[in-house]
Amino acid sequence: MPASSPAIFRPLQRHEQILDIVKLLLLGAGVFWLLMLGEEHLNYQWQWYLVPRYIFTWKHGVFTPGPLLEGLFVTFQITGLSLVLSMLFGLTAAIFGLSQSYVARLVSRCYVELIRNTPLLIQILFIYFVIAPVFDIGAFTSAVLALSLFEGAYASEIFRGGIESIHKGQWEAAYSLGLSTADTYRKIILPQAIKRILPPLTGVLVSLVKDSSLASTIAVYELTQQGQLVIADTFLTFEIWFLIAIMYLAVTISLSWAAAALERKMNSEN
Repeated sequence: MPASSPAIFRPLQRHEQILDIVKLLLLGAGVFWLLMLGEEHLNYQWQWYLVPRYIFTWKHGVFTPGPLLEGLFVTFQITGLSLVLSMLFGLTAAIFGLSQSYVARLVSRCYVELIRNTPLLIQILFIYFVIAPVFDIGAFTSAVLALSLFEGAYASEIFRGGIESIHKGQWEAAYSLGLSTADTYRKIILPQAIKRILPPLTGVLVSLVKDSSLASTIAVYELTQQGQLVIADTFLTFEIWFLIAIMYLAVTISLSWAAAALERKMNSEN
């Protein structure tokens, strides 16, 4: 490691910390000024006081979620189910891609290339209008399946990289002990690979949260769809869209912070 590299982690001096705070305040002031300038040109009457009721209401000690909060819960459901399935699809595709079987490698490559090189929106519409009627599945299941296949294709490359990072001596030792390929993956390779790829896999979760908004195109009542319905009833166009963006931002930033904390913890343990 170069001798100069530790300087990257040098603690900031007090005057540098103050300068950073000033820069942040100036940036915030600039953003606020742009918003005010845009408001003048739009000639739009902001009505933020009407927005809270669409998030939740609290009357007589009873908490009632509004349509936006209900939509966020549906977004979490889509994301959670899609995450589990995308990990399964990704791991299967990665193992197939590293297989000695030509057919397995061909299936893996076709899946990855087809999914990664076509738009997610087209995939959602294709599954909903072509595949769903055949198997009699609804819009929610169609959205989960499309998101799982899409993110699974990206996760497969992460899994593949993690598996290939394990030294070949681990494979040789496993085979010398008489372990089958399945047992080698399950007991030796994957436990080591998972530790290495867990932080980048959190990026798949963040992408799922954002991409779940496309489920609104097939009438799944997640956050974006609920926002569109509120806008249609109230004409609070900018207020609702800004609020939806903030809700997505809060979720994805929280996940990114959790991923960074997890990565720091894993690095400290190594």
